[in-house]
Amino acid sequence: MLGVNSIRATDELAHRDLRIMDVLLLALAVIVSLYGVMYLVCRRGAQCESKSKLHGKTIIVTGGNAGIGKTTAVDLARRGARVILACRNKQRAEAAVCDIVKESGNNQVVYMQLDLASLQSVRSFAETFLKQESRLDILINNAGLMLQGRTEDGLGMIFGVNHIGHFLLTHLLLERLKECAPSRVINVSSMAYKWGHIDFNNVETHKTLRTSNSFMQMFKAYCDTKLCNILFTRELAKMLQGTGVTCYSVHPGTIKTELTRNFPTIAKILTRPMTFLFFKDPMAGAQTTLHCALQEGIEPLSGRYFENCAVMDVNAEARDDATAKKLWEISERFCGLS
Repeated sequence: MLGVNSIRATDELAHRDLRIMDVLLLALAVIVSLYGVMYLVCRRGAQCESKSKLHGKTIIVTGGNAGIGKTTAVDLARRGARVILACRNKQRAEAAVCDIVKESGNNQVVYMQLDLASLQSVRSFAETFLKQESRLDILINNAGLMLQGRTEDGLGMIFGVNHIGHFLLTHLLLERLKECAPSRVINVSSMAYKWGHIDFNNVETHKTLRTSNSFMQMFKAYCDTKLCNILFTRELAKMLQGTGVTCYSVHPGTIKTELTRNFPTIAKILTRPMTFLFFKDPMAGAQTTLHCALQEGIEPLSGRYFENCAVMDVNAEARDDATAKKLWEISERFCGLS
């Protein structure tokens, strides 16, 4: 009798263990399935479907030596374009040129020095480009940073690089874009614009978007500049009506790039798991930029904001014409254009 009870107890334990294993396997299957959905939604995203060839076209990509910019440049070079990498760091840019030529099989990839934290450098770049290059078909304002400090001209670093430098660059190259129309300007923004706000009193008084040096305020300043990118695109589209030049702002997705290289160590550690699980790689991040650069038929959507290769509505501040106009006027003044 004791033996029978012992066998029954052993069987019950075995069945219990099997039930626990079944539950664990089911939980694992649910987790994997949820991650698969999140991967498709958050990481993979939509793909640029354009098959356009770009032989005879010239394209500038700012910050084209790494991350989304480099991946974008590789794709454009594969299509036959002459690609200009407009970058600050000569060593890294020249290494990127070698990589892109090797990956694309196109030797029409060149580096030109551009430091967006210096308005004189922006002017020098534009002057050199206009002397050496007869065409400009697409300008991709891709470079961006999240770094405290001031530019050479006394502007807040994030404001100066992410917005003002690109504002001046675009202005100086507009005539060449018009001469080569149909042509396009792509401004890489971010969904982070939703947390942005432009305090014009702060901008007028301090030439920056945020005055605090805390990490959170640095992040908010980055968000502010992404709002600037959208408003700049909106106002630019109005001024370009009838010229054959169109412009678009894009959210590339949440991307694993070098943007966080200036984060405090603790912030890097805390964001690493989320980055690994849910952030897109640069290939996925480049798709919306490529869509807006290449897709036929989107000309009527000039000035709009794109995400996952589709036009998206923006919040009230990002579509406020008075705010866009005021930002334009202040930007002109900071660039010495008015």
